[in-house]
Amino acid sequence: MHQPPTSRLSRRQFVQVSASFGGGLLLAVALPRAQARFAPGAAGESTLNAYVRIDAAGQITLIMPKVEMGQGTYTSLPMLIAEELEVALEAVRVEPAPPDPAVYGVGGDQSTGGSTSIRDCWLPLRRAGATARGLLISAAAQIWAVPGADCSAQAGAVVHRPSGRRLGYGELAAKAAGLPAPAVPALKAAKDFTLIGRSTRRLDTPAKINGSAIFGIDVQLPGMQVASVAISPVPGGSVVRPLRSAAALGVPGVRQIVDERGLVAVVADQTWAAIAGMKALSPAWHAGANASVQQSTLVAELDAAARADGALANRIGDPAAAMAHATTRLEAVYHQPFLAHATMEPMNCTVHWHDGLCEIWVGTQAPDRAVAKLAVLGLKPQQIRLHSHLIGGGFGRRLEVDGIVVAARIARHVKGPLKVVWSREQDIQHDLYRPYYVDRLRAGLDAAGRPVAWMHTIAGSAVSAIYYGTPLKNGVDDDAVEAAANTIYPFENMEVRFVRHEPTGVPTSWWRGVGPTRSVFVVESFIDELAAAAGQDPLQYRRGLLKSARMLAALELAASKAGWGRPLPPRHGRGISLQYAFGSYLAQVAEVSVADDSQLRVQRVVCALDCGQMINPSTIRSQLRGGVVFGLSAALHGEITIADGRVQQSNFNDYPVQRIAEAPQIDVHLIENGEQPGGVGETGTACIAAAVCNAVHAATGKRIRTLPISRGLRA
Repeated sequence: MHQPPTSRLSRRQFVQVSASFGGGLLLAVALPRAQARFAPGAAGESTLNAYVRIDAAGQITLIMPKVEMGQGTYTSLPMLIAEELEVALEAVRVEPAPPDPAVYGVGGDQSTGGSTSIRDCWLPLRRAGATARGLLISAAAQIWAVPGADCSAQAGAVVHRPSGRRLGYGELAAKAAGLPAPAVPALKAAKDFTLIGRSTRRLDTPAKINGSAIFGIDVQLPGMQVASVAISPVPGGSVVRPLRSAAALGVPGVRQIVDERGLVAVVADQTWAAIAGMKALSPAWHAGANASVQQSTLVAELDAAARADGALANRIGDPAAAMAHATTRLEAVYHQPFLAHATMEPMNCTVHWHDGLCEIWVGTQAPDRAVAKLAVLGLKPQQIRLHSHLIGGGFGRRLEVDGIVVAARIARHVKGPLKVVWSREQDIQHDLYRPYYVDRLRAGLDAAGRPVAWMHTIAGSAVSAIYYGTPLKNGVDDDAVEAAANTIYPFENMEVRFVRHEPTGVPTSWWRGVGPTRSVFVVESFIDELAAAAGQDPLQYRRGLLKSARMLAALELAASKAGWGRPLPPRHGRGISLQYAFGSYLAQVAEVSVADDSQLRVQRVVCALDCGQMINPSTIRSQLRGGVVFGLSAALHGEITIADGRVQQSNFNDYPVQRIAEAPQIDVHLIENGEQPGGVGETGTACIAAAVCNAVHAATGKRIRTLPISRGLRA
C-alpha cells in the first residue's frame, strides 16, 4: 500500500493546540498511517493520535501511542520530539496511552506490531515537536515585543539572540497554548539533526538492569493473591467434576478454587502455594470433539488444499502460456510448521474487580482490544481501567488478549486483587500459534535459465480475517501473501493464489515477522532452486533478476562483507536471502557447517539493511541481531505438533530456543540514506530461514523444504 500524501491532511488534522491542566501546553497530534499493516482495506487517511504536553514546570511528556516490548520505542519516539524541541532526550518523559482507539488508534486499532512504530510516527511526532517549538518562540517574542526571527530554541528555553534574554519552556507554555498553531511547521533539515541518526543509549535500559522496571508479571498490590490456572489440553474440552478441591485447599496458603467452564484456578497467598495447590487438585478433562485431531491429518488436508485453485492474489502477464513454452520446468512444495511464541515473560495479568470497575494491570500490544473483548463478561468500556506495563517479549502473542479475559473471568470470583500467572507449560500448550502453511511453487525457465513463468499457491490460515473478525477481500488474506504476491523480483509472468484452510482444533494468530516470515522463506528458497537448475551462482542469479537499486545495493554489501566466493572447508556453505518488507530492504548471508552426522551449526550471519532514515542505529543493530536469533530458533528447532487434539510440546526441553553457545556471529551493516524510515523489529526474523537453508544446500547438496531444519535434515 502506498503512503498517503500528507498534503491531503489539514493543519487541524495534524495538530490541535490547547491548554493542559496546570496551565501548560497540550498538543493533540494526528499520525497518518504510512502502511496499513494491521488494518487491511482501511482508508489511506486512517489516523493515530498522540499527545505531547509541556507543563508549567517545563516537563515535556509524550503520551506513548505505542507500547515498549524490547524494540526501543520508549527511546526512539521521544527522540523525534526531542530533536524538534531542541532538548536533551532525557528531558522527555513517556507515559503509556490509555486504551482509547478513537484517540490513539489507527483505523480503530491501537495495537503495536508489524514494525510500524517509527513508520507511523516519523513525520507527525516531528511536526508535533516543531509546532511546539514554533509556539514557544512566538510566545517569547510577544512577551519581549521582538521579531520571532530574532529568537531561537535552545536546550529547553527560547533565547533572544541580540540581547541574550532567555525564557524556559515552562514559563512560556501557558501563553503558547493560547496561540494559533503555525500553518506549516518548519522541520529541521537532516544535516542539522543532533539526535536522529546517532546511536543513543536506551532510556529504559538502566531500570531493566537494576530491576526497578515494572513488567506485567512484577505488579504487586496490597492484599493481592496469586492464581495458578489450568485449561483443557484439548480446545473445547471441559473439566471432570467433582474437583479434588479438598486436597487443594489442604495445601497451606491455598484460599479458593475457581471453576470457570473449561478452565480452573487455584487461588493462594503466593505463587508456590498456588502451584502446589494445582498439583494437588490435578484436574482431569473431558477432551471433547477435538480429541480426534492428529498432526498427520492436518498436514494432509493442507497438502490437498495447496493443489486447489484458490483465490487470485496477483497475476501478471500469462504465466500458463509462458509455462507451456518454457525450456525447463520446476516444481517444489514447502512446509512450515505451527509455531509458538514462547515469550520470556509468560502470560500474566492482574485484575481487581471493585466499586463497579474492572481494574487491570498487564503488558499488552493491544490495550483497546482487551477492552473490546471484555464485553463478553458484560463490561462496558467505562467500567474498565487498564494500566499498561512493559512487556517481556510480545512477538505477536500479546496482540491477543485471551490471557486478560481468562484473568478477568477468574478474578470476578475473588475478593481483592488477583494476579493470574500461566506456567510455561500452559503458555506453550495454550498459545495462538503461527499457522502451518503449505506452499506449492512452479516455475518455467528459458534456455538461458531465466524465469519466464512463476506460479505460487499458498494454503493455510487467514490470520487477519480471524483477528479482525472480517471477511477476506476477494478470498485473499493479505498477511499470508505478503512478500509473495509482490516479490522483489519483477517477473513478467506470475500468478499467486491463496487457499484458506483453517486447521481443526488449533487456534492461530500473528507471529513475529507476520506474512513475510513465511513468504520469504519459500520465495528465496525456490529462487535458489532456479539458480541451481540454471547452473548459476545464487548471487549472480539474483543480480540478473533484480531491478531495485536499493535491493541490489544491500545484496552487494552483504555479499562483500560475507566474503561471497571465498573458499570454505568441506561441508561448509553460504546462502543468501533477500527481502523487501516493512518498508525496508534486507540482504542476509548465512554461513553454516554440517557435520557428517548432520549436526548443523550456523557459524555467521551477515546482514545489510537499508531502512531509510535511521533514528537510533544502535537499536537497529540490536533489533536485527535479536530478530536473527529469534528466527533461527524457529528455523532450526521450532515445531508445534498435535496428537489426539493436544499440543505435544510443553517447555524449552521440547520446544527449544537458541542458547548463547549456539548463537552465530552476527554482523550488521547499515546503509545510510534520507529515504522514509522503514520498519526493523521483524526484518531479521523474516529473512533468516531461507539464508540458512540455502547455505545447507551449498554445504551438502540437500534441499530443505520442510521446517524446522532439524526435521528437514533427517528426511
